[in-house]
Amino acid sequence: MVAVSALRWHHRPKLRQPVLVAAFEGWNDAGDAASGAARWLADRYGAELVATIESEDFFDFTTTRPIVELDEEGRRRITWPDTELWACTTDGPSDLVIMVGHEPHLRWRTYCRAVTEAADALECSMALTLGALLSEVPHTRPTSVTGTAEDPELRERLDLIPSSYEGPTGIVGVLHAACRDRGIAAASLWATVPTYVSGAPSPKATLALVERACAVLSIQHPTTDLQIATAAYERQIDELVEADDDTAAYVASLEEAADEEEAAEGTDGESRPHPARGASHAEHPEAPPVDGAPLDDDPDALVEEVERFLRGD
Repeated sequence: MVAVSALRWHHRPKLRQPVLVAAFEGWNDAGDAASGAARWLADRYGAELVATIESEDFFDFTTTRPIVELDEEGRRRITWPDTELWACTTDGPSDLVIMVGHEPHLRWRTYCRAVTEAADALECSMALTLGALLSEVPHTRPTSVTGTAEDPELRERLDLIPSSYEGPTGIVGVLHAACRDRGIAAASLWATVPTYVSGAPSPKATLALVERACAVLSIQHPTTDLQIATAAYERQIDELVEADDDTAAYVASLEEAADEEEAAEGTDGESRPHPARGASHAEHPEAPPVDGAPLDDDPDALVEEVERFLRGD
C-alpha cells in the first residue's frame, strides 16, 4: 500500500537554488527568537505560502491544542498546528523556502520525509535550521550564535564548527539526519537567551539570528526595526535589574563570567566552556533542555517578575 504524504501543495514556484530555512516553536525557540527570525525573513522578502504539512498524524492535540478564533464575520474557525512552508526571492545568490512549525510529538521520521520531499520538489540546495536556547548569559553582552554543520566543505565555506554532541536529540537533529540521507547539505544556527527572561520574546536574539543567517545566505536587508526593538528590550531589563539588588548581583556575576571567557579566548584563541551553570546545553544545543535554576534563592519568583515586567503587567 502506498503511503499518503502529509504534504499539501498550494503553489510550486520556480526558485533560484533555494535554501530551506527552518524554525520550530517549542523548546528549540527560547524567546521566540528562531521562529521570529524566520518570520522576519518571510515578511521582509514578501514570501508566499507554497505548502503545508498537516498536523493530524504528528501531534497529540491534548498537549498542543488547536486554536479557535472568530473571523471577520463572527464565525468560529479552528487553526491547527500545521507546518507552513513559504517561498520568496531575494537579492542574494539563493532564494528562500521558509518553514515554521511546532516540534511534532509523533512519527518524526515520517514528518522529516515530508520536509525533505518538499525540499527536493523545490530543488533546495541546502537546509539551514534556526534555534534559540536558554543559557546562563547576561542580557548586557552581545548574543552568542553558534553555527554547526556536519559536512566539512560546508563548515569551511560558511565558517561553522562540527558538533561533538552525543545523546538525546530533538526534531532538529532528526531533520539534519534526514537531509543528509537525502543528499541535502544542512547547517544549524543557535542563539542564546538569558535564563532570567525565558518567557519574554527576545528581539535581541532574533536580531542576532537574522544577522548571522543573512551572512550565511549572502543576503542583505536593513534590520532597523529589530535594532530599535533590541534597544527597548535592553532598557526594560536594565530598569528591572537596577530596581532589585538580588537580580543585579546575579547579572553582575554573569557579566564577570562572560568577560573572563572573552579574555581567555583573546589570550590563546581557543574557546573555553562558559563557567556559569547551564553551559553544557549551550555547548551542545541539540540536547533537550535540562531544568536549571538561575538563582538558588527563589528562582521562579525572579523569572516571573522579569516576565511580568517585560509584558507590562
